[in-house]
Amino acid sequence: GTRLAPLTTRRAKPSLPVAGRPLIARILDHLQQARVRRVVINLHAHADSITSIVGDGRAWNLDVRYSWESAILGSGGGPARALPLLAHDRFFILNGDTLSGVDLESLAAAHTQSGAGATLVATDADITRYNALGASEDGALTSRVPRGTAPAPGEHLWHFTGVQAVNASMLARVPTDRPSDILTDVYLPWVQHHPGLIRILPTRTSFHDIGTPEDYLSTCLALAGPDGPRLRQGIGCTIDPAATITDSVLWDHVQIGPDACVSCCIVTDGVSVPAGMRYHRQVLTPDGVVPF
Repeated sequence: GTRLAPLTTRRAKPSLPVAGRPLIARILDHLQQARVRRVVINLHAHADSITSIVGDGRAWNLDVRYSWESAILGSGGGPARALPLLAHDRFFILNGDTLSGVDLESLAAAHTQSGAGATLVATDADITRYNALGASEDGALTSRVPRGTAPAPGEHLWHFTGVQAVNASMLARVPTDRPSDILTDVYLPWVQHHPGLIRILPTRTSFHDIGTPEDYLSTCLALAGPDGPRLRQGIGCTIDPAATITDSVLWDHVQIGPDACVSCCIVTDGVSVPAGMRYHRQVLTPDGVVPF
């Protein structure tokens, strides 16, 4: 959660409130709607902020297990360590900092039908902002392309959403005691010897990457929709009638004084904004103010 600091000073990234509901709860909603029954959640920093929301998963009719990482194992080592808790040959992997409308049942069907070792859901790449995945015309993963790099002839660039269907065999030899990246350390070595084993599944569905405070705020505002004012405030907030709140998100127990103006801001737990103060495009925490 380093890019999201200072929002992640006291909460794990998946526990951040997004339009009236924690991010992890929205992810579990998505899985439950796809008829998933068992979920493993990787834990590291501020684990209690996740477990206190999810518990054993019964609120979603899910069997939730936890895989603790005392040191972060990355996108390769983390899922590899979780394999014994999953106890299935095929499964989904979803990032804890993204939201999407991917049809998981269609993903499972496409993955099974193709015979792929892993199927990665991707959107058209913005190569100016993100690294990209290179794929052949038939959708086979070929390379990882650094941000700002032009594609090779015949190669299409994709932005990986973090949603994927995976066979357990792909991770069977991944070390579980040191960090690894699932793309560079697992998938790309596989495709060097087995072209076509990893496939791209294009999507046009909604996708939100909550990687920075700016991304977080824009996602909250977009998902709040017409119920915006109600869904942009946590519990126990007190706002003076003379205060002005515009395009901002308030967490729990926030107090806004008279004639204060808060615009395009994220106000975290327990912050008190004094009368007459003006803030724009800033994260307000009990420890200070950080512009973004």
